[in-house]
Amino acid sequence: MELETLSLAVDAGIATVTLTRGPQLNTMNAAFWTDVPKAFSAIDADPSVRAVVVASTGKHFTAGLDLGWAGTTLAASGTDPGRAREAFRRHVFQLQETFSCIDRTRVPVIACVQGGCIGGGVDLVTACDLRVGTADCFFTVQEINIAIVADVGTLQRIPHLLPQGLIRELAYTGRQFGAEEAARYGFLNRVAADHAAALAAAHTIAAEIAAKSPLAITGIKAVLNHGRDATIAQGLDYVATWNAGMLQGGDVPEAIAAQAAKRAATFADLAA
Repeated sequence: MELETLSLAVDAGIATVTLTRGPQLNTMNAAFWTDVPKAFSAIDADPSVRAVVVASTGKHFTAGLDLGWAGTTLAASGTDPGRAREAFRRHVFQLQETFSCIDRTRVPVIACVQGGCIGGGVDLVTACDLRVGTADCFFTVQEINIAIVADVGTLQRIPHLLPQGLIRELAYTGRQFGAEEAARYGFLNRVAADHAAALAAAHTIAAEIAAKSPLAITGIKAVLNHGRDATIAQGLDYVATWNAGMLQGGDVPEAIAAQAAKRAATFADLAA
């Protein structure tokens, strides 16, 4: 699998996706938008993967959209205006899919953020299940600063993570949202002293998740995502149906036996 802007490695049930354009501040160029779906498709197809860490290189997690590339995509074409706008709408849907595929991934995804997480970076980390950051990290809903409405996931997902008043302030002003404030509101699950410590913390959480029943973890994520997007009644119906179908294997007896014997449980991977 050819990836230009990312690397993908799998070890001990943990997939690590790393943004590799540190010298370019990991800006999201044309290749990025296809690399992410490729990587997460490979992760979903690998039954040995039980958790994902999304990391980065360089001073900043990502400076967001590559504005040079974005300028070419926003340029007016010579076609009929209605057709041009319909084509642009499809283009936005394609960009949205880059982060929606992270949200849909069957296993938990942990973002490890150092330095700035700007614009599209916020779209990325809000599509993840958990976030770990360095003490100097910060988040910026940058789109207002370039006079556009954030359109690839932030405004849809962040209301499930932060209070409305704060969300509106961040989105309207484009101000920096630092690590201390992010941790206080629960947006960051952990804050570490530096990048190495943050990576270690993210992998520690991933390893803890990877030791649990992968069938149960997949079910929890599916049920939480469904409940987020549905009414309470619909969510209760969904989890009842899930458990009616999935609680027939050997994971529950193994988990109970392991607890009784005071040993670590051993769970098989999901089926390929």
